[in-house]
Parts: sequence; structure tokens; C-alpha cells
Amino acid sequence: MEIPGVPMLSLHHVHLFASDLDRTIAFWRGHFGAVVVLDAGFAGARNVFLRVGEGRLHVYSQPPRQAGAGTVHHLGIETDELEALVARLRAAGVSVTDVRRHAEGDYAMAEAPDGLLLELFQPHAAALGPGLAGSGYFATVPAAAVAGSSEAGAPENSSGN
Repeated sequence: MEIPGVPMLSLHHVHLFASDLDRTIAFWRGHFGAVVVLDAGFAGARNVFLRVGEGRLHVYSQPPRQAGAGTVHHLGIETDELEALVARLRAAGVSVTDVRRHAEGDYAMAEAPDGLLLELFQPHAAALGPGLAGSGYFATVPAAAVAGSSEAGAPENSSGN
């Protein structure tokens, strides 16, 4: 459902902690047919993006603080107007970090009810590797934006930032 005046939003992924990243990947691949879309370093740790049917999981190479519900790190919300979304949430009294800028995309973290962490992000099509950008993984990155961008962005298995 579209809301007039609200930028495009899409629940994009659930981000999980993993004490054994390779075991976690094998579990999702072997039991649910997950496909590894990206396996790269980001923010100082190995991150793996998995497509599971129409859904997505991001798995972070870091043990959870507690098992069970503690394995969920955040929900990822993709938008095509990050600055407007951050401003709207702040105006409503929601706790939101400053926008963090990266070549591949910008993001901010927000706190939802019950302390649920949300990652609000806007990918930069021109800086994504063509495999990831052209995969349909991002709702805000149309395939047309990827055409001719094969020289832009990092390789799919880069060790990232």
C-alpha cells in the first residue's frame, strides 16, 4: 500500500548474528535453498547476503549476545529517499542515528518499539557490482540503472570496508 507523500519503502532483510557463519550458510542453503548473493567484508566483519525465495537474510560473522531472539540484529528497510525518511522519523520523536555514507549506499539506524533495531538504507546503483545490482536484490535499483555500469563498483567477493 502506498501512502501519499511517503517515499518508497520495502522490508528488505532480517540481519542475523552467527557464531559459526559457514555453518549458518550451509543450514540455509541445505534446508531452504538459499542462494549466496554477496559474501564480503563490511564494517569490520564478514557479511553474507542470502536470498531465500523472495526474502533475504543478511548474516553477520559475530556471535549473538544471547541465543534465541538475541540472534536477530536488525530489520533492513530499503528506501529511495533516506534523508526524508530520517527527517520524518525524527520529527515523530523516533531515535535515529545520523546518516552514514558509503560508496555502495547510505544508511541510518533507528529504534522501533520494544528496542527493535531498524536499518534504513538507500543503495547506490552505480557503485554496486553488476551481479548484485542486476540481481533484483534491491527494490529501488531498477535493472535499467545497472546497464553499462559493469566497470562501477567492487567485485562481488570484495573484502569491503
